[in-house]
Amino acid sequence: MGIVRTVLWVLLLAALLLFAANNWTPVEVRIWESLVLETRLPALVILAFLAGLVPLWLLHRARVWNLKRRIASLESAVRTAALAADPAPAPSPAVTAPATPAPASVPAPPGTPHPFGEPL
Repeated sequence: MGIVRTVLWVLLLAALLLFAANNWTPVEVRIWESLVLETRLPALVILAFLAGLVPLWLLHRARVWNLKRRIASLESAVRTAALAADPAPAPSPAVTAPATPAPASVPAPPGTPHPFGEPL
């Protein structure tokens, strides 16, 4: 999408330069009865374009900023409400292997070696 925007701006700039080269004539702009501004036509066109573009662009940027703030605020409220509604889950009991029954202590017959070496 960024390449499309760049191509459009380059085309707009090329059209503006072509217009300026072909219409480089002085024009008189009468502001009041005794106040006359003499300027070139491309400067007047660029000034008129910017006078229409800049206020609306600033209004758009302010609206986008305001909406992003509102979205962030609402997302924060939803996160807070979700944390308040769902307390931390209780820890589940540890799963262990079933305990094997302890071997019955049956005395070994005399003279039988101990399986783990000498008894303590």
